[in-house]
Amino acid sequence: MSAQELDLAKLEPWLREKVPPFEGALSADKFAGGQSNPTFKLTAGAQHYVLRRKPPGELLASAHAVDREFRVLDALAQTDVPVPKVVALCEDDRLIGSMFYVMEHLEGRIFWDPTVPEVGDADRAAIYDEMNRVLAALRRVDVDAVGNFSTEENSGNDGGRKPDQDTVESLVTDLGEKFHLYNGNTPDKFTLVHIDYRLDNMMFGGPYPITVVDWSPSIGTGGADAAYFMAWQFPRQGGIVGLEGVKRSPLMIPSDEAYIEAYCQRTGRASIDHWPFYMAFCFFRIAAILQGIKKRALIGTASSAEADSRAVMVGPLAALGAGYIKQSA
Repeated sequence: MSAQELDLAKLEPWLREKVPPFEGALSADKFAGGQSNPTFKLTAGAQHYVLRRKPPGELLASAHAVDREFRVLDALAQTDVPVPKVVALCEDDRLIGSMFYVMEHLEGRIFWDPTVPEVGDADRAAIYDEMNRVLAALRRVDVDAVGNFSTEENSGNDGGRKPDQDTVESLVTDLGEKFHLYNGNTPDKFTLVHIDYRLDNMMFGGPYPITVVDWSPSIGTGGADAAYFMAWQFPRQGGIVGLEGVKRSPLMIPSDEAYIEAYCQRTGRASIDHWPFYMAFCFFRIAAILQGIKKRALIGTASSAEADSRAVMVGPLAALGAGYIKQSA
């Protein structure tokens, strides 16, 4: 059974026991996008749910921890961060070949292009402001209050594989040196982070978010999540849709400075220290993720058919990170 399929014959009895009421013939459709954990829409009669699973096959021990996702989503249900309601978790790999969980299905719009051509200027401005608000709400979550999460609980979804390019190797060295200058400490406090916070991982009703999706949560620093979202400089090539070369002001898309200022105001801070370090780490991490995705494509565990094609961006993204590390004090 591949990452694109589900064994419905084995899944259906479990769903009828664990996800009541569950009536009618079961069908499943895989959602487009996503390279980490395959995600499916389940339909039974008039009812709809979402199932998110680990990819089948050989994986790193720390990667694709859908049980962690389940616990974090359950904890966030009591906060200002919009998340789907989780329903049930199956930790038995034997049922369908890998661990999975089921959550509610929500209807809304997903925007795949950060220029958001589907809406007018006012709604586009509101969408970006709402993304900023939700990101700030996530940073304000009291980790100790909502659940028992360790700082060692981090995501392994980058595949743990460092791409073999000179630019990346140099960036790894530079990041390590900067980290050493911080005496081995990250330049921001630990909090709960999404890791993959971007426009197409949010679902909207009008300009307002219904939910944040595609979680691979961990304990990290708020600056890292902010930097990942702020990677507007992504080129519009190699399967990546960024804002490189786009004039933002006419589209009511905020500048880097305006977005950071709004985020800092909402999180009660004057600034984000060592911002270039976070941006450099962001681009390195994405390059490593793409290399990991390429590896998963080679061994047959990638969730998306176009996984291999994006590896061409490893070098260019590492170069962008190298540019930021030069600015890092």
